[in-house]
Amino acid sequence: MPLPHLSEQPRPEYPRPQFVRDAWLNLNGSWQFEIDRSDTGLERGLRERELADRIVVPFCPESALSGIGETDFLEAVWYRHTVTVPAAWAGSRVLLHFGAVDHDTTVWAGGTEVARHRGGFTPFTADLGDVAVAGEELTIVVRARDSRHGVQARGKQATRYANSHCHYTRTTGIWQTVWLEPVPRAVALKRPRITPDLASGSFFLELPLTANVPGHRVRATLTDGGDEIVVAESRADLDLAPRLVLTVPADRLRVWSPQDPHLYGLTFELLDSAGEIVDTARSYAGLRSISVHGKRLLLNGEPVFQRLVLDQGYYPDGLMTAPSDADLVHDIELGLHAGFNGARLHQKVFEERYLYHADRLGYLVWGEFGDWGCEVGVRDDNQRPDASYVTQWLEALERDYSHPSIIGWCPLNETYQPLHDRITQLDDVTRAMFLATKQADPTRPVIDASGYAHRVAETDVYDSHCYEQDPAAFAKAMDGLAEDRPYVNAGPDGRTWSVPYRGQPYFCSEFGGIWWDPEAAAAAAGNETDTSWGYGERPRTEEEFVDRFTGLTGVLLDDPDMFGYCYTQLTDVFQERNGIYRFDRTQKVDTARLRRAQLLPAAYEDTLQPPSP
Repeated sequence: MPLPHLSEQPRPEYPRPQFVRDAWLNLNGSWQFEIDRSDTGLERGLRERELADRIVVPFCPESALSGIGETDFLEAVWYRHTVTVPAAWAGSRVLLHFGAVDHDTTVWAGGTEVARHRGGFTPFTADLGDVAVAGEELTIVVRARDSRHGVQARGKQATRYANSHCHYTRTTGIWQTVWLEPVPRAVALKRPRITPDLASGSFFLELPLTANVPGHRVRATLTDGGDEIVVAESRADLDLAPRLVLTVPADRLRVWSPQDPHLYGLTFELLDSAGEIVDTARSYAGLRSISVHGKRLLLNGEPVFQRLVLDQGYYPDGLMTAPSDADLVHDIELGLHAGFNGARLHQKVFEERYLYHADRLGYLVWGEFGDWGCEVGVRDDNQRPDASYVTQWLEALERDYSHPSIIGWCPLNETYQPLHDRITQLDDVTRAMFLATKQADPTRPVIDASGYAHRVAETDVYDSHCYEQDPAAFAKAMDGLAEDRPYVNAGPDGRTWSVPYRGQPYFCSEFGGIWWDPEAAAAAAGNETDTSWGYGERPRTEEEFVDRFTGLTGVLLDDPDMFGYCYTQLTDVFQERNGIYRFDRTQKVDTARLRRAQLLPAAYEDTLQPPSP
């Protein structure tokens, strides 16, 4: 496949919008590249020599936008890129950041190994130390291993050569932005943690540092519409993570919500003993609260019915990587236009730019990991729970903690192993991920595993997945919630695999999935080779689709004990034709009719967004 013409740098926007430094260098673009099918490249000298092909970073080699388009299994791939370190960075320590690389990565810079990382969804950083010299060239070499047999969390990536059912084209290697950043050598700011406290109208800040220096101080400034409204300072030589509190003046207090997704500006500064700025970064924050009252989740103390849509974040030409930042915005606008007020970000850790846009557009999202159906002791499936799940999930929590649009966490999805009398590895990992989430973030609700096997009795939220297509039968399945006997998923053996329900907030977090593709339906009449699919029989007309959608959503909207739902899904994904929109994001149903179908009951505040332009 010919290399796409690079008239502009791909994905040029700043990749970390909640911790922004002005000095940085985007390394996206054309890199040397070579496929290493037997993972023997280190022995064959690929680390030292020029590579045979070229690729467009940050797009994975399986994607069309990469210029490679190789969709077979890739045991390992290599990258090589030479960059001149800006002369203006003299005296600084240079950091090399990777947004995400799938799956097992080793990085060399200037011939020296500088980083190793396992996990395909989370960021990592290489401190280049004395390897990077300002004004001089630096050669970066990356090996990414992605064994089809090695245990890993892969989400929906296909385990066989071809796509099928819910399995999609694989992603190997670099698939998010790569960039350089200078920081002060002696001591620098690390990523802050921003916790809103609506009860006091304040933000609690933790400002981690790389080290402590006597006489240093940290300062945080809160702004609103460009106006400086409050400043706080603290010593920076007593703790590795100094804490500050910023209380918003009463006359400037605005609560973040879907109707008014107001964001305050933040500036963080590290000062030396003379009061000179040593390091500085910019951020933002939204003031909002999430609480539990009986079977409801409250936003800012009020019930807001969560009309979520399942968003898998795949693109025809970029796979897990959005072709542009505008594509991330467009996906949120598509959800709003169809009447949803949020999304389950399903089976991948989305790029952080998506969360930034959700923050500013008031789109409610659940953060999730990519581990669909992981189980123990299953042949031919390398997605098995182990300690690396906990490690990667903690990395995701650290990255995304401060985003106000995230209103809940979902570490696991559809774990299929029955509960046993003895503890299994899946029990250990499920409980570890739940406890790790609660320790890392006590402010948000956590669901131990979405659908099928709830293994943690104290899970904050209980849910089910139900793809019954007949609204009457769906209503019958869902009618026991008022008596604390909600629908609970059963395994293939017909037995319930979950711990008992104990009155938690409950929602049907996957339903619908209506097989709706009018063109394919017509073309497939009598065609046994058609591999597209969805749930139930294909509707014959748009009217039939809307009637079924209205009936299914109405069952859940009319249940006063249901706090929300999640409809499957926003777009088609390859052979999976159950989206509100096609895979290319074109419309296949009048979304105004879907907005009307999702009118809220009187018990809930109406947060239905107006259609996007």
